[in-house]
Amino acid sequence: MAIHEFFQGQGFVYVHTPIITGNDAEGAGEVFTVTTREDNKYSEDFFGRHACLTVSGQLQAEAFALAFRDVYTFGPTFRAENSNTARHASEFWMIEPEIAFADLEDDMDLIEDMVKSCIDYVLENCPEEMKFFNEMIDKSLMERLEHVRNSDFVRMTYTQAIEYLQKADVKFDYPVFWGCDLQSEHERYICERIVNGPVFLIDYPKEIKSFYMRNNDAQKTVAACDLLVPGVGELVGGSQREERLDLLIKRMQELHIKQETLEWYLDLRRYGGVKHAGFGLGFERFLMYITGITNIRDVIPFARTPKNLLF
Repeated sequence: MAIHEFFQGQGFVYVHTPIITGNDAEGAGEVFTVTTREDNKYSEDFFGRHACLTVSGQLQAEAFALAFRDVYTFGPTFRAENSNTARHASEFWMIEPEIAFADLEDDMDLIEDMVKSCIDYVLENCPEEMKFFNEMIDKSLMERLEHVRNSDFVRMTYTQAIEYLQKADVKFDYPVFWGCDLQSEHERYICERIVNGPVFLIDYPKEIKSFYMRNNDAQKTVAACDLLVPGVGELVGGSQREERLDLLIKRMQELHIKQETLEWYLDLRRYGGVKHAGFGLGFERFLMYITGITNIRDVIPFARTPKNLLF
């Protein structure tokens, strides 16, 4: 309710994006294939081409945003990622807003407002439950949530973060260098030791981010942001989308993404595109953060994880 109340109170339109799709929005290839055949002849399959369960509703949400301006989708997503960790699930729900006529700064403002609004809602409407979590699950939970709701979210570039990490007085398990994909230990060091609060990391190297993110002027980084919070690390990921057709096509070619499968997406730029931005927040990970529960399996009634399909 807190999520729906926030977005609908801001005038957002709630939209539904497809569960079965022909697009891997993240370009990582970790998808669950949907087929009625056993021979992989997708041209003769039900849809006449390769189909999969959605990994994100973002691309379709962009189309909705160009019609309705501010939209959000809240639905199931699926990742065939063989990560058997306490933070990963193969089926989970995502909150994905998309805002037209907006840049990365607008996107971060929206993320901050949403996170604080949801924390406020839970603390005000679920005091008994939150008392239980604070006493039985994580004794620093309430203090941490109060700190976040009363803090201004700091903004720091990826390059600045790398400089802090390289000067750190601790030895990390994963090496730190410009261009590396930050791990949880790096993210938590930044928000817990350097900032001591929530922080947006922005302007990531384009090589470690998705094809649809807007190239910055230097062409080495993209207009992306990750919200890092104490106790967890990354909580939200967002970006300004690339609205310039030529640069979007160039990036797809660099990553060997088949243009013909995304012609409809390119048409959003060809015929009246505008600058726009959005983000994704995993609902179950947000529940973990708000409740202090450390295993994603404990916030999902029927968890779907690698080698596990009991129900």
